[in-house]
Amino acid sequence: MYKTLLGATGLQVSALAMGTDVLGSKIDQETTFALLDYYFGEGGNFIDTGNFYASWLPGCQGGESETVIGAWMKARGNRDEIVLSSKLAFDYPGCDGGLSAREIERECEKSLKRLQTDRLDLYYAHRDDRDVSQEETMNAFDRLIKAGKVRALGASNVAVWRIAAANTIAKAHHLTPYSVVQQRYTYLRPRHGADFGPQIVIGPELKDFALTENVALVAYSVLLQGAYSRTERELPVQFAGPESDDRLKALAALAKEIGRSVNQVIIAWMRQSTPSVLPIIAGSKIDQLKENIAALDITLTKEQMHTLDTAGNPTAEQGWIQPT
Repeated sequence: MYKTLLGATGLQVSALAMGTDVLGSKIDQETTFALLDYYFGEGGNFIDTGNFYASWLPGCQGGESETVIGAWMKARGNRDEIVLSSKLAFDYPGCDGGLSAREIERECEKSLKRLQTDRLDLYYAHRDDRDVSQEETMNAFDRLIKAGKVRALGASNVAVWRIAAANTIAKAHHLTPYSVVQQRYTYLRPRHGADFGPQIVIGPELKDFALTENVALVAYSVLLQGAYSRTERELPVQFAGPESDDRLKALAALAKEIGRSVNQVIIAWMRQSTPSVLPIIAGSKIDQLKENIAALDITLTKEQMHTLDTAGNPTAEQGWIQPT
């Protein structure tokens, strides 16, 4: 798996990140180790986790993902070969959530302990916190950078204007800015007004911001939990509509033309888009990881990219549709 520079972070990461939200919980440790071994063996080095994973599952308290990743890295002795990202701001048992200086310091220490490491390569604000000033948040993050506990900062599920405002504050006070943004993103475009709760979709404004400010884009929910390829999985209601039908037809036709799966075409399209978006992949079986990683062998032509880009409403973008 080839490596790429992650925006302005200075981090060299694999072209696909490994999602771990249910590792160590829904997926047991033995299977987790096998999945991580395969990803790492294929050249993957960018592992994405979060402090509250997977507190939403029955019997889980949060920290399960970080704990099993820490155990795996210790068993394999490969921490220095991994680019490790984690997140904070959602609440879970024993954590109030938010982005106060106290929460940032405390949750970083807890994550480091669970991951059995002395640093996080990338630390995300996992959601916005309007009850805390951005000055307090960015100063707290910067102290972690200066202490060597964090190498780079990212924002996830935060509005573009708030990211820009935080980075303006960071620049004015000589603090570390956000240099990576992780949001929801897939080939299908959400219906106008679609509600994803606290999750925010990559849209044209963020793409422009990323290109202008050299901010790297990372995407989650890329394959909609199997809805593109598994007949028993319904398409999420936020994407249902005539435009999605047209885009699905274009996607299926191109996949058939080049003899690859629709999931692989989506990953290739995302990597070749402007700006390029780095997908987070996941799976409960090695075959799923194998299929996703094989997408890196695909190079779509300009014509094929144009076909995918313009399918459905050619004037539409993620989260926005031009008024008629």
